[in-house]
Amino acid sequence: IITLRKQLKSKLEPMRFEHSVSVSFTCTALAMRYGYDIQKAELAGLMHDCAKRFTDSELIRKCQKHGVALTEAEIKAPAVIHAKYGAYLAENKYGIQDPEIISAIACHTTGKPDMSMLDKILYIADYIEPRRDKADNLPQMRKLAYEDLDKTMYEILKSTLEYLAKKGAAADPMTATAYEYFRQLVAAEK
Repeated sequence: IITLRKQLKSKLEPMRFEHSVSVSFTCTALAMRYGYDIQKAELAGLMHDCAKRFTDSELIRKCQKHGVALTEAEIKAPAVIHAKYGAYLAENKYGIQDPEIISAIACHTTGKPDMSMLDKILYIADYIEPRRDKADNLPQMRKLAYEDLDKTMYEILKSTLEYLAKKGAAADPMTATAYEYFRQLVAAEK
């Protein structure tokens, strides 16, 4: 982790690197709370934005070059592509072979149905880390994250879709699919 941290520091913009370290620490805190492997959570958090140094057009070209499949929706809303290419980089450049970590990096922007604990920890940590300050519901999400991961996923996905709709921005269909999955899951728990 220390070696990867040094490598990332030299590749990412200073604020992006600080964000990655902050997400990493938030992942470890959530891992402690839920009894998940702390080292895996820390590594997933650290590496989640390893592809953020590239522009959208560079990411599309790199995905095409390396055979990383992209959907039409991802090409239309390219802000999510860094997750897929980041998973590729984590495995092929940084040597991370753990499929749970690769999965968490790959879905940290859109979510997906039936997420693993690490998938949820990373998705949530990326939203609630201490340097984030834009979302109106951050105080509630920061509290809820330590109470129920599924309800937190539902609330974050819901607010993300509402935010994108209000902005008139395209939402990746996987985000809506993930939202529907967690909406049903939370409703079934009541």
